[in-house]
Amino acid sequence: MKERIAIYAGSFDPLTNGHLDVIKASLAVADVIYAAIGIHPGKTPLFSFEERVDLIEKACRAELGENGARVKVVAFDGLVIDAARKHGASIMIRGLRDGTDLDYEMQMAGMNETMAPELQTVFLPASPSVRTITATLVRQIAGMGGDIRPFVPTDVAAALQTKFPKRS
Repeated sequence: MKERIAIYAGSFDPLTNGHLDVIKASLAVADVIYAAIGIHPGKTPLFSFEERVDLIEKACRAELGENGARVKVVAFDGLVIDAARKHGASIMIRGLRDGTDLDYEMQMAGMNETMAPELQTVFLPASPSVRTITATLVRQIAGMGGDIRPFVPTDVAAALQTKFPKRS
């Protein structure tokens, strides 16, 4: 049987428990998952590409055990469909938090299907406990000295504390 390869693209800046929830769920539909970090020259991320790779790999090992080895971290700087083709993916994973996500993701899936009909978009709903988490909110909370531990893996929380030292 042919290996099922999926791509799950995002900025992962930082990796959240929501991202990890989608990665865990995607292991049920694919043998190998490429967590593809989008690199945009015009944007300055909080974490470097190398830091994000390290945080994703650590979190996957800690949370997924031996299944963590099924997650590969790569970069892409163009269309996600091109990254999917490059890595042999036939499945594109997209996480959904709510109806707003669904509306946007359906548009993207339609456009991607037109450009890459060989790719199947698979929507995975976020677990209720992580539906409200966004990387943007995590960065904002961390920047204001809030406790982000409920929203991110342990290593990510530690890394955020180095980026945003506690206020006195």
